[in-house]
Amino acid sequence: MRFDRQPADGQRIERIIARLERRGPDSGGRFIDGELALGHRRLAIIDLSARSNQPLVDEALGLVLVFNGTIYNYKALRAELCELGYSFFSEGDSEVILKAYHRWGAACVERLHGMFAFAIWERGPRRLFLARDRFGIKPLYYSQNASGFRFASNSQALLATGEVDRAIDPVGLHFLFSLHGVIPAPRTILQGIRKLPPAHHLTLGTDGQADGQTAVPVRYWQLQAT
Repeated sequence: MRFDRQPADGQRIERIIARLERRGPDSGGRFIDGELALGHRRLAIIDLSARSNQPLVDEALGLVLVFNGTIYNYKALRAELCELGYSFFSEGDSEVILKAYHRWGAACVERLHGMFAFAIWERGPRRLFLARDRFGIKPLYYSQNASGFRFASNSQALLATGEVDRAIDPVGLHFLFSLHGVIPAPRTILQGIRKLPPAHHLTLGTDGQADGQTAVPVRYWQLQAT
């Protein structure tokens, strides 16, 4: 997503998608809306039809989704949403996320049981929402600077944009050698790439802010020791 109000670069999103193809061999697609571009490679598991291909666009709700993972309780959530008046055009768990976000907003993540990393674009307010599962099973890397915000499920895809600071993060390097190869979120080995922490979500507009304030990840769940 660009912050300078210029159109998104379609060629750049294609380079990102190409880095993800081996992990999503069943289909691929892209969505461009002004300064925002979304790309996806799909590994079809639940709904094998093209109706669940991504980016998943719900024209009626004005929402677009890219999603990596599985929602284990999607059938129960779907039934609840149907009772609330929602209708579905697919049989998968991806569309359930879209409807749940429309109904409950950011609080929808508290209802999702599973492993997930996803982003939802709201076409009306032109706002991007990202979330990661409670234990960080699914990865979500991002890079932000004055020119824009980029995210992907692996760092190689982000590096394909050509706009990421590749300098070594000394704190990340320290973690790498002292924690047996583990670098805790939000840091990575590179200065220009960060990880959305587990059990967090992030909302930002096309100016890189959230309601006029600096966009920061928000924790939605924490393990309680008993």
